Amino acid sequence: MTDKKAVVLLSGGLDSATILAQAKAAGFACYSVSFDYGQRHRAELQAAERVARQLGVVEHKVIGLNLNGIGGSALTDSSIAVPEGPTEGIPITYVPARNTVFLSLALGWAEVLGAHDIFIGVNAVDYSGYPDCRPEFIAAFERVANLATREGVEGSGFRIQAPLQNLSKARIVQIGLQHGVDYGLTVSCYQADDDGRACGKCDSCRLRAAGFTAAGVADPTRYA
Repeated sequence: MTDKKAVVLLSGGLDSATILAQAKAAGFACYSVSFDYGQRHRAELQAAERVARQLGVVEHKVIGLNLNGIGGSALTDSSIAVPEGPTEGIPITYVPARNTVFLSLALGWAEVLGAHDIFIGVNAVDYSGYPDCRPEFIAAFERVANLATREGVEGSGFRIQAPLQNLSKARIVQIGLQHGVDYGLTVSCYQADDDGRACGKCDSCRLRAAGFTAAGVADPTRYA
């Protein structure tokens, strides 16, 4: 096994599955982490476990959080409806501080493991306008990671890798297929049912479907 380790944030969706496959193809021994943060459904966590098995991670960890304790998002507060059409500005599906919290916990695990690379599948092209998916945020967090840790101060530091940032959803699909991702295992829908079937109407579903169409490949998504 390679001694080049990476922690990969794995939500169970299309982008995170692709980033895991990319990290493996780059020669990393991958440790994937998902978060049970009070989201609307557990189907994405089940999808993450399937993807982790399919792509052969060294270890898959699920960390429990309580972001529904602060609410403020349609993904953590069931009283807020998930939009099923285009919205203006940052949508209500934005979860306050989510990627900041997720990356912080991934950073802690990376330091324990002796991993210097953290992969996250954020995208700033075909995405919903979330501020914590922007390249500026990723660059700023990398600076924080190397200021706030023993490894950053005394060791060789950390790299926050987000190679999907500037790619279209179609290109992401093509890369994933080249690396053997089975997208039929993934769940991207904001309001999937208990069986992981997608609504086909939310922003995430629409972006995902458009990506498969533009890539010229069949959409393996199961719809309700």
